[in-house]
Amino acid sequence: MSSTITQTTQAPTEGVAKLSLSGAPAVPNNVWFSSTGLPESEYPYKHYLPSLEKKVKGPPLTEFVHVDPGHEALKHAEPRAFLAAGKVENLSPRLGSVVEGVQLHKLDTAARQDLALFVAQRGVVAFRDQDFIDQDASWLVNDWTAFWGRPHVHHSTVQPVGHPELHLVYRAAGSDYNYDLSDRSNSTNWHSDVSYERQPPGLTALFLFDSPDSGGDTGYVDQRNTYQRLTPSFREYLETLSVLHSGVQQVQSTLDGKYGSGQVGRDPVENVHPLVRRHPVTGEKALYINRTFSRHIVGLKREESEALLNFLYDHIERGQESQVRVSWKPRTVVLWDNRITAHTANLDFDNTPARRHGARLTPQAERPTL
Repeated sequence: MSSTITQTTQAPTEGVAKLSLSGAPAVPNNVWFSSTGLPESEYPYKHYLPSLEKKVKGPPLTEFVHVDPGHEALKHAEPRAFLAAGKVENLSPRLGSVVEGVQLHKLDTAARQDLALFVAQRGVVAFRDQDFIDQDASWLVNDWTAFWGRPHVHHSTVQPVGHPELHLVYRAAGSDYNYDLSDRSNSTNWHSDVSYERQPPGLTALFLFDSPDSGGDTGYVDQRNTYQRLTPSFREYLETLSVLHSGVQQVQSTLDGKYGSGQVGRDPVENVHPLVRRHPVTGEKALYINRTFSRHIVGLKREESEALLNFLYDHIERGQESQVRVSWKPRTVVLWDNRITAHTANLDFDNTPARRHGARLTPQAERPTL
């Protein structure tokens, strides 16, 4: 960290954020920095801006043993006790919740285990008014992320100096360009994060440091429900299939300057996963394909694979009864289980001058199995 940056693990004073940049004026908790009118020199999260450092190419990721913390919660008498002091509002009967009054960074080990189970059950949970984003990067990576699995370092996206485990979401203030809309008519892009890895992520966190005042919702789809809505005999057939997931196109887009940092820190990989996977804690089955990274059903001819995948993509993307939208407010932290959900950004803020700046924490989990 730069010597000009001071971090705090204390709860902020009511209504006012603790300072991250020494000497900067306080920013109200309920306001995005871009809306304050303060000069850019006083942006309190500049230590998390994208690094221009050259990436050093590293070796392939190795396998590791992962045990989901949610297993321990199954033994607890009251696995939702950590929510007792807060308020929980469900976005739909099965998928998505919004929680107020619970500070994530204060949860002990047992409460984190319960949280793992809660997110596995609800799919996606937004926690409002969090002091989480003011914890230092070492805590975010080595304490929080590492609790859920091995912190993933993305091979091509932008990252802050010294902390490659923070996958940045970034559009500069005053910019009206976004690669997603450069050659497409819309920004809908349903995916499960880095599903091409041999051990893709489980419980994942995303939070924004700055954003336009409105827009930018994230859509989530329940892949358990998309699976359950299919005919039983069809589900049985799908359970016999495996799918190739690939990171090659993403890396090529990076090298072409259309995505991420323009540099690649690791060679792209392809891995085969079951088309239907089972959650290791709840035992629920879910579709595990997405248009962004899934490429081919193993053992089928090209036309057969394309026809089946396109049907399933359409089923996933059009079924609003399986979807929710999560809205962003200052100091919101969104947690989701990448094993049972897919998500998409909504770039409806492309004509606004405000910065969009956030970070994703992506712990790798077990290899998908049925």
